Amino acid sequence: MVYTGNEFQDLPAKQPAASLLLLKVGLFAFFVVIRAVHPTIIDASKTLTDDGARIYAYGAQTVNMAEVVFSWVFAQVIALQVGGVAQWRLIWRPRPLLIFSGCGILFGLGDYLEMQSMVSLGGSAYQILLQSRLLITALLSWTIKGTRQTALQWNLLALVMLSMCVYMCMGSNSAGNSSQLLLGAFNTLLKVVVSCLASVLTDKYTKEFSDEPVHVQAVQLRCGRFISLLMLILMDGQTLEKGFFHGWDACVCGVLLSFMLKAWSTLYLLSYLDSILKNIGEALAVLVTYIMEVCLPYFATNFEVSSLLAVMVVILAVLAYVNSKSVIEKANKYDERCAC
Repeated sequence: MVYTGNEFQDLPAKQPAASLLLLKVGLFAFFVVIRAVHPTIIDASKTLTDDGARIYAYGAQTVNMAEVVFSWVFAQVIALQVGGVAQWRLIWRPRPLLIFSGCGILFGLGDYLEMQSMVSLGGSAYQILLQSRLLITALLSWTIKGTRQTALQWNLLALVMLSMCVYMCMGSNSAGNSSQLLLGAFNTLLKVVVSCLASVLTDKYTKEFSDEPVHVQAVQLRCGRFISLLMLILMDGQTLEKGFFHGWDACVCGVLLSFMLKAWSTLYLLSYLDSILKNIGEALAVLVTYIMEVCLPYFATNFEVSSLLAVMVVILAVLAYVNSKSVIEKANKYDERCAC
């Protein structure tokens, strides 16, 4: 048999490394932009009152509820299109539905705390405080999974928290209403705790029910979110009195779009981006948010070198902690080899 060079022509061509790199870079940039735009457009949706306060002229939870309903229907359509009625029936299995609905209730509470914290905080301040998720996740992993941090990692986490405090202290001095900033910071930290707990539980049970596609679990999660948000709207009273869409405008529709893009990008983009790139993207979103607040005419944020330096210190502290993980893993492997 003579080799002609055509024996392997039917094999699928391997995607070039350059195109894979461009795809990852594009997805990473999209992830950073979505994370930066989300708090910025929420801040822009607030209305300025006569006494100078900025409040939501619309029901804050109506946007979250609209996203839940849309995604709930959309994910079921995906299930029917991909797997037919058999896959759609997976949604209603009692045990995973009950577990993921419970996680969804926590996510719904996190949505509420996010909107409440943004009443008192600007987009960049909110993004800065979100970096506390590194410390909260480390503590939860230590408690639930038994995963310990090294002394270096605890020092870097302390550096992240202290740099956050420096930025918030600068903000309180310039804003003049420290009590509102303190309330916003407290709500943000509560949101981080609730969201991190929900994420840890969701990750645990996602592995247990690995036979369920992502969009099936998305429906189950939103069943719980729908219940929690409905209870919050009923307790609010004003939404029922004024109407669900009272105060909605183009900017509020932009908030709804950002919620949907954030939710679905978290589900699918992270399958292409590892946890390190995700944390780096979250950190870079802080800088992008600050730049948008300075450049966009809607916001009254003035450029200050001290604020920029404080933001950069937070970002570099986060990056140092994120990148320390691989270094510590290599050091542990080296110690194990030496011990042998």
